[in-house]
Amino acid sequence: MQRRTAVLTHRLLVTVAAGLLTGVVVDAGERAVAPRQPVAPTPATPPVTRPAPPPAPVIAVATKPAFDESSFDGWLQSLRYDARAAGVSEATLDRELEGLTEDPTAIALDRAQPDRTAVSPLLFADYRAKQLAPSRIKAGRRLASDLSATLSSLELQYGVPREMLLAIWGIETSYGAVPGGSDVVRSLATLAYEGRRRDFFTAELIAALKMIDAGMTDRATLVGSWAGATGQSQFMPTSYFAHAADGDGDGRADIWGSRADTLASIASYFVGKGWQTGEPWAVAASVPADLDRERVRELTPVTECAGLGWRHSRWLTMREWRALGVETTGAALLPDDKLATLIEPDGPEGAAFLTFANYRPIMRYNCSNYYALTVGQLADAIAVERLPKTRLAAR
Repeated sequence: MQRRTAVLTHRLLVTVAAGLLTGVVVDAGERAVAPRQPVAPTPATPPVTRPAPPPAPVIAVATKPAFDESSFDGWLQSLRYDARAAGVSEATLDRELEGLTEDPTAIALDRAQPDRTAVSPLLFADYRAKQLAPSRIKAGRRLASDLSATLSSLELQYGVPREMLLAIWGIETSYGAVPGGSDVVRSLATLAYEGRRRDFFTAELIAALKMIDAGMTDRATLVGSWAGATGQSQFMPTSYFAHAADGDGDGRADIWGSRADTLASIASYFVGKGWQTGEPWAVAASVPADLDRERVRELTPVTECAGLGWRHSRWLTMREWRALGVETTGAALLPDDKLATLIEPDGPEGAAFLTFANYRPIMRYNCSNYYALTVGQLADAIAVERLPKTRLAAR
């Protein structure tokens, strides 16, 4: 009897255990296909008392020492501190800043830029005539043919017309022939210390030191304009980090020695600044003598190029411009709803242009209406044989 009772008890336990195991498996499947059935709550477990965690350690934040920035050498000490904090090695700082002196030429040229103010002593017509030399147009057309395969690939990848890439390259460095010979580190240090745009040039200087520190280039190669732009594309150091591109597939963005990398980097910059594929940049316009310019005056300051002589109107549709008597010249009819701004770089007596959204990326390359209009006109001159309808008639 005792043996039978033990056997029955054993069978009961096995059955219960099997049922429990089966329940676990079913419950797992139900979680995947259906809401779980309510389960009776288990008695609450008394909370376990644990010791309070130790307070977080207080990490002291180094305070920048007060440097005497009244002298260039004193300012360099401050700059070294900031560059070191940004990750530039001590060895690079010692090597590149030792014996650095100011460049008075950079300051003089910075204070004499054309188109810096609303009243410029240099007329756009004179600036344009100097920049749009027949030799530059001819060279651009030759390169459009010589580099056709590269340019076709870049157009497909970025959507920026080849003529616009060539025009930037041509205006900036005469297609790589004149990249500038100023020591970029020295120029940037000078302009940062001079103070007109200290934060801007300090950031560019630290970026230049980072380029050297990372082995992207060296001090001998890092030459360019008095304002710190470098390479055939004339990129500022921060623009190099943001937009430089490898166009020839060798794994390096060499804007100093590679034509393909130079053009790819320009295209990358334009896309980064909002270039719209297939859209125009500007057209020449005729303006009636009685146009009320105060009525169309821009009311909102343009922050990207504040104080640099934009002289733009507010945005109006082509329908609104036509209603005011403003007509386009030398261009196909534009849609009524296309937005445009009016610019008269030499005032009411000079040439007039209606500019569109793609004018802005050119201005971002160099905040000067003279520059942007000339780049666009060079692009149209290079493209005249391939795309005659896009030609911007010059007055």
